[in-house]
Amino acid sequence: MVSERFSPTGFNLNGILDGYGSIQEEHVEFRVEDTTNTSTITKFLGDMNNNNPIPYNEKNEPQQHDDFKFDNLVLEEFSFYPDPHQKTQPLLLPQKNNNQSLVRKTSSVEPPRSPPPPPSWELLCSYGSRIQRLGRRNLSGASEEAKTSTSISPQKLSTEEIVRLAGTRYVQYSSQWQDNWFMPMHPYAQIGFMILSEEENRDIDLAQFLLASADKIGCQQFERANSLLLQCQWNSSNLGNTVQRLVFHFSCALKERLNREIGGMVLERNSQRELVEAMQMDHNSAIACHQKLPFNQVMQFVGVQALVEHVASKTKIHLIDLGLGYGLMATVLMQALAERSEKPVELVKITAVGCGSKRVLDEAGRRLVSFAKSLKFRILFKTVFVEDITELREDHFEIENDDAVAVYSPNTLRILVPSPDSLDNLMRVLRKIKPAIMVVVEIEANHNSPLFVNRFIESLFFFSAYFDCIETCLNQENECRMRLEAILSEAIRNIVALDDKERAARNVKIHVWRRFFARFRMFETEFSESSVYQGNLVIKKLGLSNICTLDKNGKSLIIGWKGTPIHSISAWKFL
Repeated sequence: MVSERFSPTGFNLNGILDGYGSIQEEHVEFRVEDTTNTSTITKFLGDMNNNNPIPYNEKNEPQQHDDFKFDNLVLEEFSFYPDPHQKTQPLLLPQKNNNQSLVRKTSSVEPPRSPPPPPSWELLCSYGSRIQRLGRRNLSGASEEAKTSTSISPQKLSTEEIVRLAGTRYVQYSSQWQDNWFMPMHPYAQIGFMILSEEENRDIDLAQFLLASADKIGCQQFERANSLLLQCQWNSSNLGNTVQRLVFHFSCALKERLNREIGGMVLERNSQRELVEAMQMDHNSAIACHQKLPFNQVMQFVGVQALVEHVASKTKIHLIDLGLGYGLMATVLMQALAERSEKPVELVKITAVGCGSKRVLDEAGRRLVSFAKSLKFRILFKTVFVEDITELREDHFEIENDDAVAVYSPNTLRILVPSPDSLDNLMRVLRKIKPAIMVVVEIEANHNSPLFVNRFIESLFFFSAYFDCIETCLNQENECRMRLEAILSEAIRNIVALDDKERAARNVKIHVWRRFFARFRMFETEFSESSVYQGNLVIKKLGLSNICTLDKNGKSLIIGWKGTPIHSISAWKFL
């Protein structure tokens, strides 16, 4: 048998995927944001309307402006607490030349024209640029029969495309908005060569009301914002279609933010605890979601292949899992190690680090021990439960000289970003341990801006893609879908409703994590062809090859949904 280290498949994917349900008892981009008197939404939408290209560097990646000192990375990029003297910025306002006041033209003689968008629309416009490409793609990809036909068949838009169109229309027709009223589009309006259905136009209108309500909150026009939010909440529901559910959860977060701004009633909650608890499902629900959604499966199989390759010559494997959850990744790893023909594994040690629910960790440990017995090899399971990661020490892990140590960090570091001391302590402890490999999975999004409007727009497009994935993959699994969307709702609340130290997690992109890890003398290692093959195999098995993507970003991999990055996975070693 060929060694798994050089095997094109690495381990039996189908067998492991099919075995998920049989496990029995017996979850730094630290880009410096522009804090001048501009609104992020305005700049992005303006560039979209003017069809301005987004600048790219020689590696075909969006240019980043990283004008901060390297030594102060944590202070400047992890904390991101706004200047208390800085005024709240509007989400959207047309801008006049020079330093004149901002006004909206309401001439009854001239037809309304799109106002010249200020630079602050750049963020939303970069998202909307796909709408133009969508129209061109539909035209160029149409058959000759379709091109010559006088009728055009409607094509259903994705959730994210609905939101993009809403942003485009909101800028183009912003001069027609008067308080809580605006001129709706024709019920069968057309974009490019696509005719939109009545339902799609209603969804676009609903998304425009959501944008307008965030706009008014950013402008501190709270009475108008409240009226718009009532419209959003009246026309949305967590039981509606995908756009209605998305708007429902965002409007709830905006409502809480509004209440905080005006001193209204807000339920006192511990954000850190709420976020951790919201991410918990019962075991059966977690398995059901895991089997249907691509993201976790792809990342786990890619990560497991990388872990297996870097401990291929060792017989005593020690896995430090910083986010064990229900133990699904550890289950895959054990089965992969059990299939190893050369140098059979003598012992697997799993140390789960947690500061949330000890009960969940203990239950996962019992399942893993039971599963290891079915594979007939030895396992030692241990939990390191600390109230704060600053309490973590090297001797908690009981590492022996002949242990091959591997670290797996699934969506864990982002929760520590608001606490730089905790994050620094964790990295210092891991550096002393010096594992053979550290696999890091994080959300590939910039939700760490000090400006509310920036976070709102970034999160709106990110979660529109995520909700679209849920609708596609869990369409018939209503209970599982609602539970998962409730978890995402808590994440939306954390980004949109809260500020400063109240926020329990900070999502940043891979290029920022690279600079952060460099402070601890870590270097990135490339994933093998076998690892990439494992990820693509999962996507193919789920039948999502055309819409779920696995792309390279340097030496890391980015998993996305219909062109929107969702997660990054990277592998690291210590010098």
